[in-house]
Amino acid sequence: MVRKHTNKETARKPNMREAILAAAEELFATNGFNAVSVRDIAQAAGANPGSVTYHFKTKDGLLLEIYRRHCGPMNLRRSELLAAAKRVRDLQDRLEAVVRAYVVPAFTSGSDLAGGGARFTRLRAVMSAEGNEVARKIIAQTFDDTSHAFIDAIHDSLPHIPRTDIVWRSHFLLGALYYSLVTPDRVSRLSRGEADGNDPANAIEQLVQATVAAFQAPALDQAVPAKRRPVVSSKT
Repeated sequence: MVRKHTNKETARKPNMREAILAAAEELFATNGFNAVSVRDIAQAAGANPGSVTYHFKTKDGLLLEIYRRHCGPMNLRRSELLAAAKRVRDLQDRLEAVVRAYVVPAFTSGSDLAGGGARFTRLRAVMSAEGNEVARKIIAQTFDDTSHAFIDAIHDSLPHIPRTDIVWRSHFLLGALYYSLVTPDRVSRLSRGEADGNDPANAIEQLVQATVAAFQAPALDQAVPAKRRPVVSSKT
């Protein structure tokens, strides 16, 4: 005979699922993916290990769900803003609009979910640095399509810059985005209090303007002229 779940049990499950997600996100962001076990997550969530496997099957499935719940809304908003940016006719204005379409959702998405923003950005940075194959596949699955769309849009705005240079510069943008979200206090400290690193509006403007300037820099093969060989005078 199949045991039916009571209303009390049914009501409890979504709360337990959220508790497991929150615990896993905090542990992954602090310790990395490899060092955290299902038992660690269950203990932090006040659950038993069977609850973790019931809701998410595996630790891999749990990490994938964390990425989906944060990045789904963020990628959707980026796509909406990118579509509007691509309609801008002036190439200079379009480039800025495209960069802004990428940057803004990363800052604003933190308010969509409790503990989002800096914590999830820290998790992303840890996952990228850890080199775990599971995390690498999840990151590619979650972001590659959106990243290609932005790289192509930037290339359309800067057709004279090779796409490979744009890929490098978008890579640097991602690193700057990580660092701006995870360690904003550094800006406040090094500016001796004259700038507030925790001011998202200012952070967005600073990052957008710096990134636009970086994308507009000459292509690498144009920026570094070939060194001329010294002229050797022959004595007669």
